[in-house]
Amino acid sequence: QVQLVESGGGLVQAGGSLRLSCAASGSIFSINDMGWYRQTPGKQRELVAAITSGGNTNYADSVKGRFTISRDSAKNMVYLQMNSLKPEDTAVYYCNAYIRVGYFGGSDGYWGQGTQVTVSS
Repeated sequence: QVQLVESGGGLVQAGGSLRLSCAASGSIFSINDMGWYRQTPGKQRELVAAITSGGNTNYADSVKGRFTISRDSAKNMVYLQMNSLKPEDTAVYYCNAYIRVGYFGGSDGYWGQGTQVTVSS
């Protein structure tokens, strides 16, 4: 059983910063890619940023230069530092991770419950 728990969301003014954290716990053998997605009502969930187990990163064009994803593999954590926030960044942010639960078998994708980020203008 694997669980992802996000924290760090909240209300911030435009131009402000927030740091999201996501902790993976449970029967984890290894974690491959980890990432952050966001979703607003009526829209599809979209990738914000992703990081591989080797530390390679990928960002949505809309957040490049403002957001930074990082991970602490020893703690099974992934972070999203969000700077220069804009009202259009308002969304529910979800943590995602591809996790192997045993020596045999591949990775499965897991999701956190989401954390609300609201940016006021």
